[in-house]
Amino acid sequence: MAIVVAETGKHCCNESMSLPDTVVADALESIGPRLQALRKHRGLTLVELSARTRISKSTLSRLETGQRRPSLELLLPLAQIYNVPLDDMVGAPQMGDPRVRLRPRRVNGRTIVPLTGHTGNAHVWKIVVPAAHSTPEPSIHEGRTWIYVLSGKLRLVVGEQELQMEAGEVAEFDTRIPHWFGSDGTHDSEILTIFGPDSAPTLTRGAKATTACIDAHGG
Repeated sequence: MAIVVAETGKHCCNESMSLPDTVVADALESIGPRLQALRKHRGLTLVELSARTRISKSTLSRLETGQRRPSLELLLPLAQIYNVPLDDMVGAPQMGDPRVRLRPRRVNGRTIVPLTGHTGNAHVWKIVVPAAHSTPEPSIHEGRTWIYVLSGKLRLVVGEQELQMEAGEVAEFDTRIPHWFGSDGTHDSEILTIFGPDSAPTLTRGAKATTACIDAHGG
């Protein structure tokens, strides 16, 4: 089994993370009653709350009745007085499912699984490199690649260097140098690979997704 991280803009999840207007409107509408319930639960009057938060009594009243739009400037002092997280106080809607939907595909005889679902940054892939893929076919392209061997043995060629990598070993190199990775001819391997721009460290800054590195190494 081989795991590789590479860029891809065509095969990763591209669903919008924005919330529907109705969800936002419902959340804003519920803030007033929540604030009033919290104040009463604490046994505070509007006058007492005003003195503790330095927010005028009229502003607090308008917040609770929905006549004043809530803002961080107003909500943060209240969250501190009530000793509750801001998200709980305003009833913030839950975020979407954070799990990445794995969509394996075959490229040049290898099984490739994207492990990231966002676009515009470096992407992580899981790739199965079968033992039969042992003929070097070096290629070049923009960026840098980081490879971590999870299991098996990987044959890596970078320029005039040829390396045998085992589980737990890591390599990082400029992909503008002719390079290739595959099997040692005997073992399957499982790797993680991250592809990023040459202008920044691979692990901290990504590049616009491409399939250059994955599609090029089919030997």
